[in-house]
Amino acid sequence: MKEYLTAKQISELWNVTDRQIQILCKASRIEGAERIGGIWLIPENAVKPTKFKAKNKPKEQKETI
Repeated sequence: MKEYLTAKQISELWNVTDRQIQILCKASRIEGAERIGGIWLIPENAVKPTKFKAKNKPKEQKETI
């Protein structure tokens, strides 16, 4: 039987916010994550995604002469 952890528990292991974990689960970025009764359950052996997608990328500054 697989052991699952909550988004809060995973967030403490990975040193990110629990909201960020919820966002990653919703975006299917964490393999094996399941939503049961409004709670995200994540396999304890889940792998942390290597890159988090940023919504607001900083715009490149144009060089002024």
